[in-house]
Amino acid sequence: MFFLNDKKEKSNATNVSNEENLTNDKANETISRRKVLATIGLGGAMLAGSALAPRFASADNAQSNSNGDTQVLRVNNVEELKSLPSGQLTDGLYVFVGGYNNNGDGGGKLVRFVEGSTKADNGGTVHRPTKGSRGREQNDDDKGHKPPKGEGCFEVIHNGVGDFRWFGIFDGSKNADDALDALINDLSIHRVEAHSDLNFVKRHVFHRSDIEVDFHGHTVTTVGIELNTLDNPFGAVLFFQGVITGVTQIVTLTEDLSEYSDIFEVADSSIFEVDSWWHTQIKNNPSGGAQRELDYLIKVTEILDATHVRFNYKLGWQLAKGRPITYKKINPAFRCNVRNMSFIGIPVPPNGTSLRPFPTWDQIGSNPVAYEFAVECDASGIKATKVFWPVVMRRYNTHFVTERCQLMNPEERDWGGTGYLTQQINVLYGHVRDCNTSNARHLNDFTCAAYCMVENCHGDGDEYGPFVTHGQFEHDLTYINNSGLLSFANSGTTWGDSAKRVTVKKHIASRIVAHKRLTDLTLEDCHAVVTYTKPGVKMANSGSFWVNMDGLQMRGCTAQEMVTISKSSSRGKRKNIIDSCSFGMLKGYEIARPIRSGTTQVGFTPSNGELTILNSEFYNVEDVTLGSINKLTLINTWFKGLPQVGGTVKVGTREIIMQGGGLVDCCFLFTGAWDKVGDVNNAKNKPDQWVTIDGGAVFSGVNGEKAFLKSVDPSNVVTWNFGNYTSIAADVNTGHFHIQGGTNKLKAIGSHFTSGKYEVADGAFGNSTYFFMTSCVEEGVNRAALPTENETVKHSVGNFSII
Repeated sequence: MFFLNDKKEKSNATNVSNEENLTNDKANETISRRKVLATIGLGGAMLAGSALAPRFASADNAQSNSNGDTQVLRVNNVEELKSLPSGQLTDGLYVFVGGYNNNGDGGGKLVRFVEGSTKADNGGTVHRPTKGSRGREQNDDDKGHKPPKGEGCFEVIHNGVGDFRWFGIFDGSKNADDALDALINDLSIHRVEAHSDLNFVKRHVFHRSDIEVDFHGHTVTTVGIELNTLDNPFGAVLFFQGVITGVTQIVTLTEDLSEYSDIFEVADSSIFEVDSWWHTQIKNNPSGGAQRELDYLIKVTEILDATHVRFNYKLGWQLAKGRPITYKKINPAFRCNVRNMSFIGIPVPPNGTSLRPFPTWDQIGSNPVAYEFAVECDASGIKATKVFWPVVMRRYNTHFVTERCQLMNPEERDWGGTGYLTQQINVLYGHVRDCNTSNARHLNDFTCAAYCMVENCHGDGDEYGPFVTHGQFEHDLTYINNSGLLSFANSGTTWGDSAKRVTVKKHIASRIVAHKRLTDLTLEDCHAVVTYTKPGVKMANSGSFWVNMDGLQMRGCTAQEMVTISKSSSRGKRKNIIDSCSFGMLKGYEIARPIRSGTTQVGFTPSNGELTILNSEFYNVEDVTLGSINKLTLINTWFKGLPQVGGTVKVGTREIIMQGGGLVDCCFLFTGAWDKVGDVNNAKNKPDQWVTIDGGAVFSGVNGEKAFLKSVDPSNVVTWNFGNYTSIAADVNTGHFHIQGGTNKLKAIGSHFTSGKYEVADGAFGNSTYFFMTSCVEEGVNRAALPTENETVKHSVGNFSII
């Protein structure tokens, strides 16, 4: 071994390159301890593989030289370190260890002997001398060394970066749990690095801050891991958790707390401090055990008065007077980051049922990372397979990033909570980006999340839904440039079936399901495409949108097979608009839901509101329903029937206005308006319908009803307004309008009809009705079935008819 001094070197002092060329013959040459420390800091243990002589120095050389310089002892490995003669172990002795087992194996480090320390030997950062090596001499030896004063140990000297190799861990054959605990629980260490594959058999919980764990892409396994506790997604290998302090306050709101407010009522502001963190939770609504609009970890930013505090969060929902809020003070875990891990979980027997096949079934599997009550804790570069619970599990997190993570082929997808890349419950200000999944349950799950973004994430084998929210009052979420099925607010009334201000841009999905109480949904450049679960087997309802008409805005979207619009809530203040979209339609499906038995279920209610569709197209129409919208305005929008077959749109809308656009191989069949409290078969609840065709609309082609506009129900009450539009019948048997029954009022001014016929049944225009047709152009139209003219029926004078 060598002794390395700490004196400033002279001009002819040995440099680092010379140190690496020392031989056993130059064992008494020295270098400065400062240079050793610098080298350790830069390279971990760059001297570990040097040619420094691998032998013990004699006691003559211990601790100092003739100049009185402080010296550094050198040994080859930990065994030699722990076996050093007791006479050389004085307080402050520095020893450079060349490797853990062998010189240069990567486990090298600089240690210092701490006289009197009673720290336990942990195998890596603390080493106690081998029992008996120190001895108990009572007198000075013949070289003048003092006997040891008591217990002591070697402690690693480091720059805050810990290494598993210090513990003799060079692959997964030696479990790394004790090393992990020793490194992370050492508050002087701010970064832990792995330079080999690792295996863990314990589930670790840490309550500290400011630690980075970087696995540098190496594989982490959990062969032989202990059982998890029951139904516990937080039983990860690494679980970073803040601490609940026990300080609690409850206030019952004395007035409404408005949406967007960041000023909260408290019972007594004296216990709150600026920069303190609080778990703030509203009591649930009685209609659902988890229906809480406020349930987050938030920070105090200002004390306003004795009963008001400002937090770093703007409410997404109004909270009513009389509802209790509970505040619990938290000491969060800050900046605990996990990076660059390749994780392989534990096989779990297949289930195939909704029950546990045996009591410990859901306790077998493993997952890498979990956070609770955590702030600015990031996860990146984690690639996982064969996991059970989520790869990255979060609850009560804020200001976090999950990026460049991957999940392929998890062990379980059907059991609730399993097979996720990341599940995030009660989180704020999160950013998930550049992640992907294959054959997983969910890529990204938000439950009671707000002000979060998901960007450039992609899921294949996506029938389970890569992107979901549970509907626990999520708000202000943004999704950009992702692919995979989306399902929002769709987990049931327990959570509230509610979300608000969700924006999705540039998305490819098998389905987009957003038909529950989702207010102010924005979809831009989103595309629903038909997807196959295996060759030749189409995924159910793929290629479709299901959306809630409550502040709905869709722009530039396409669906291969259908769009279905319902109305489950009426919270939004903005207009419902569908612009520049294209939708294929399947036979028997609904563009907008009508009233029918069983439609009281949330998400399947009728669309009794107003909707504007412009610059859009519905194609492959065969037999679809346009249900109970109060007012539907169609601007430059086309309905195109199945080629060579034609299509029918059953219209139950109270008022439909078509400006431009038109019908191609398609017709509108007016079934009578569905009242929001009525039934399709109950004539008493069918209010009037209004139909307006104008703005240069064009009807052409064939259809199954042999008429472009048709009303057949004798209970219908319809007002028809025809202006500047063109109707071109494919043959003499096609009707421009076919009114077989009901009570009708018709006005046609300036319309253009070509070929075909008009067909109006006797009695369709009786008392308190009218038929007025003038200034129209008719080319070869059969007028024989028009009603007989009288005081309220006029259709001959003023028209330009060409036989």
